[in-house]
Amino acid sequence: MSTAIDSNVLIALWNEDDTLNTQASSALDKALERGALVIAAPVYAELRAAPSRTEAFLDSFCKETGIVVDWNLNEAIWRVAGRAFQQYVARRRKQRNSGQRRILADFLIGAHELHNGFRLLTLDDRFYQAAFPRLAILNV
Repeated sequence: MSTAIDSNVLIALWNEDDTLNTQASSALDKALERGALVIAAPVYAELRAAPSRTEAFLDSFCKETGIVVDWNLNEAIWRVAGRAFQQYVARRRKQRNSGQRRILADFLIGAHELHNGFRLLTLDDRFYQAAFPRLAILNV
């Protein structure tokens, strides 16, 4: 089974000062032992957002590590993401939660992994479990 990687795991891996750096590296090694590694298109876009990260860097990193970028976000993924986002907004209003707000990309990532039958390696296991209860999640 393939493992999809959330952007926060790769950011922790690249930040040597991050307390989760070593754990992210270990989790990625274990995931690779279980099968292929993949990132969804929204993860690629999120990773590209840092001024120091170029497309050339990301493409080279993915090639060197064997991480495949899945650019395909078909209609089913968009529909699942939309439903999960709608449910999240309803829960947030009901709970009057002032915690971190989630963006559509988070829901596209979860829907992509669920639709493709991938496990998701993330630091945000609670969020993804609430939004996508059937998604297999690996926490760093």
